[in-house]
Amino acid sequence: MNISVPRGTEDLLPENTKQWQVVEEALKGLAHTYHYDEIRTPMFERTELFQRGVGDTTDIVQKEMYTFEDRGGRSLTLRPEGTASVARSYVQHKMHGNADQPTKLYYLGPMFRYERPQQGRTRQFTQFGIEAIGSADPAIDAEVIAFAMDCYQVLGLKSLKLVLNSLGDKESREAHRQALVEHFKPYQEELCSDCQMRLEQNPLRLLDCKVDRDHPTMSSAPSILEYLNDYSSQYFEEVKKHLDAMGISYVVDETLVRGLDYYTHTAFEIMSEAEGFGSITTLSGGGRYNGLIQDLGGPENSGIGFALSIERLLMALKAEGIDLETGQTLDCFVITMGDEAKYTASSLVYKLRKAGFRTDQDYLDKKMKAQFKAADRYKAKYAIIIGEDEVNNGVANVKNLVEGEQKTIELDKIIEQLETSV
Repeated sequence: MNISVPRGTEDLLPENTKQWQVVEEALKGLAHTYHYDEIRTPMFERTELFQRGVGDTTDIVQKEMYTFEDRGGRSLTLRPEGTASVARSYVQHKMHGNADQPTKLYYLGPMFRYERPQQGRTRQFTQFGIEAIGSADPAIDAEVIAFAMDCYQVLGLKSLKLVLNSLGDKESREAHRQALVEHFKPYQEELCSDCQMRLEQNPLRLLDCKVDRDHPTMSSAPSILEYLNDYSSQYFEEVKKHLDAMGISYVVDETLVRGLDYYTHTAFEIMSEAEGFGSITTLSGGGRYNGLIQDLGGPENSGIGFALSIERLLMALKAEGIDLETGQTLDCFVITMGDEAKYTASSLVYKLRKAGFRTDQDYLDKKMKAQFKAADRYKAKYAIIIGEDEVNNGVANVKNLVEGEQKTIELDKIIEQLETSV
């Protein structure tokens, strides 16, 4: 019986993980530049965290979570997103009491959602995200958006579109909520069953429905921007001014609502406009959350963040024809002839690795010609050849595979010579 991976998951083989490592290091480097520190939270949390933090009316909570009971009867859920976990940790560990504020964190790890698998969307996927908690300054919103754009631009992507909206504060959202109910109520029976429920619980979510998105009432629905109070409107203008000052282009889309209930004020998405990328163009998204920390038992501190899918980022790179330079080469490949040479090679390979050289050797008793071919496949910089004569004389032939030059060097001086050459 052959056992394959579960549907919606995939193996990342070495030829793939090399690209992942390049992307991950680039993202971590950006986090360092922007002064964000790494946080690692558990892959499963109490189910209540996501019910309260993400929202009972979201598709994530209602349809997509992997939830189970442990042996103690506690309901646990594999994390479907990162913000709720970071917010929980922020509250639990009283990070709001730290001297340096806002608290700026990044995370990188697997998330889990039960949805229909398709290209770039799997049931286990990897998110990179950031959270800046403890400031209500529009400038930090612009910083987070700039960070998100840089995540793609630093890897060479150009066909990008930044879309902005404001969801307003609590007062603005309530006014908009009433307008949406009045707008959709006469057509409630024409909507899908989910939207009929959302109309009563959270009508803003109707604007994000994939089933009813072509219904005539969607295009004529009242805009949130028409219901922003003075504070919310001014806040949005300030965010845009900061982006203008940075020279970051954007488009305001009044229908952008995002899929999570905790968003307030700034919401944004980054999309790929590359030809052949696919019908689902969103690469990443984020926004401000002014009530989440308080809902989880913390102070009235607001935050803003975003998350991106590594899988979709790699899709965008492929769509734009960008090949990542993985830099995966060997410093040295040791070629041996004869049994005694193998013992000498084992000692030398060990010493080379201890000195920091990426080194390998043949373990299949290949002929010398085949060993040289292996060195070429590994893109080794140097081939170190050891035979019976070399063992007897305490030397090795070191060949520069890039320049073709070959030297005979005493075994105990090879590392010293390489350190001045590599």
